[in-house]
Amino acid sequence: MQHELIIAGFGGQGVLSMGKILAYSGLTEGKEVAWYPSYGPEQRGGTANVTVILSDERISSPVLNEYDIAVVLNQPSLDKFEKTVKKDGILLYDSSAITRKPSRKDIRIFEMNAFNTANGEGLGKVFNMMVLGGVLKVVPMVKLENVLAGLKKSIPERHHKYLPMNEKAILRGMELIQEITN
Repeated sequence: MQHELIIAGFGGQGVLSMGKILAYSGLTEGKEVAWYPSYGPEQRGGTANVTVILSDERISSPVLNEYDIAVVLNQPSLDKFEKTVKKDGILLYDSSAITRKPSRKDIRIFEMNAFNTANGEGLGKVFNMMVLGGVLKVVPMVKLENVLAGLKKSIPERHHKYLPMNEKAILRGMELIQEITN
C-alpha cells in the first residue's frame, strides 16, 4: 500500500511538522518514506507545503504532480492543490480559512474546523495535531502509538511536557472530521 499526500498552508501552521511526524511514524513501522518540504523564503506567513509518501515498497521519486490525499489549511492552498488530487482521492480542509469550498465531484471531501476549535479549547499551539488526527481518522496510514513516537522524536526534549496536549489534539481532531457529500 502506498499513500501520496500533500499538506499545504501558511508558514507557522505546523505544515512541515505534520509531514515530519508522519514520516517518522512511517519509519517506525518499517515503511519506505519520502518527506519533501517546500516553503517560501519568508517562512512564517508565507506559503508552505510538504509532500509525504508512505509505502510498503521502494519509492521511485519524491516528486509528484498528483496526490492521493491533499490536506489544505488556507484558501491559496485549496486553489492550488484541489486540482492535483487524483480521481477518487481525498481532499481534507480546515474550514476556518476557506472562503470558496471545493467544487470537485470526483473526489471525497472532508471538512473540519480545527483552527477555531483548537483556539476555543486551549489547544491553539497544537492546531496542526488536530488536523493530523482528522487525517488519520480518514486514512489510518500509521498507528497512533507510532505517531506519538514520531512526535516525541521530532520535537525538542524541552517540549516533551506538551506531548499529552498533542495527543489530546490528535484525538479531538479524529472527532471533528466529517465527510461532505457532493
